[in-house]
Amino acid sequence: MNYLLAILLPPLSIMLAGRPILGIITFVIWVPALIFSGGLTHPMFILLAWFLIHQGVVTRDR
Repeated sequence: MNYLLAILLPPLSIMLAGRPILGIITFVIWVPALIFSGGLTHPMFILLAWFLIHQGVVTRDR
């Protein structure tokens, strides 16, 4: 579920993955990046969210 949320709202999925401060920082960078680049930077934030979610899943399984 969190992976699907990462596609639409990467900062929110980062917060739900257990990294609230990083999620807030990402949100502050994500909004202007979307506005100024016309959405071209959105895939970068999706990848960041997916890596952080995956890292949280892997560390919980150990």
